[in-house]
Amino acid sequence: MTRCNSGTLRLWRPRGPLTSWFQTGHIGKVSQVRSSPFYTQHHPKTFKSTHYPLHTVTTPTTTTTTTVLLPTISYYSTAIMSSGFSNTSGVKHPDPYKEANLDTQVSTQTKLDDLSKFMDASKFCMMTTVNPKTHQLVSRCMALAGQENGGLDLLFHTNTESGKTDDLAADTHINVGFLNNSGEWASVSGTTEIITDRELVKKHYKPHLKAWVGDLGDGIHDGSANDPRIGIIRVKMATAHYAISHKNIAGRLTEVAKGVVTGDTAVVNKLREISEEEVSKLRLTH
Repeated sequence: MTRCNSGTLRLWRPRGPLTSWFQTGHIGKVSQVRSSPFYTQHHPKTFKSTHYPLHTVTTPTTTTTTTVLLPTISYYSTAIMSSGFSNTSGVKHPDPYKEANLDTQVSTQTKLDDLSKFMDASKFCMMTTVNPKTHQLVSRCMALAGQENGGLDLLFHTNTESGKTDDLAADTHINVGFLNNSGEWASVSGTTEIITDRELVKKHYKPHLKAWVGDLGDGIHDGSANDPRIGIIRVKMATAHYAISHKNIAGRLTEVAKGVVTGDTAVVNKLREISEEEVSKLRLTH
């Protein structure tokens, strides 16, 4: 940027990233930035976009503050405009792991059956709710008590006096995430309802629950199946994503080692997704 005889500012296209242009002092000190919320959340050193908003700059040779439109940086991918954030370009898929491992060659029923088996084998999961006071996500370990409708609905025991039931009373949205020591995982998102029906509680009751809720010594809240504090959280699936392996440990290690050497993407999992539309259709037959 230079000052012409006419007193106006002349812009030239920078060679290299825009942040380097700032740092080398070609346009002087940045005194004010007016831009989108996305820009204000990212330091200029990491911000990448196809267009930049209006900036107020002070040139090195004058104290006059002038608002200018900074030039377009064309070498960044235009994918940011559609996906929200991207720093890739070209014809190749920007997420080769997903492209290589995504499994779309099975029926919706098979996807649900395999997910149900995996959740039952994993048993334990992290249940995530929304704290109504702080609006922060809160997770805690839970044990799967049972499944209904072929795995579309998941059941968990709960102390109805606990914080998670307070969370769900304010916001029924929930996520449960399963993981085993082989790196296979499942994520189920949906909504919940708290069930206090004694017949359902007794159907899935286990004596070890007493160790978690305790005996209050009043003859009522004793940790038994009749304890009114013990309820059921029913998670009704909306969507699900999961990854199960089709190779043994040796096979997966071989794939990873090959990828490190060649740069090829490791094909180690079957990545599957069950959409809201698929869940709706499954509910018609379960």
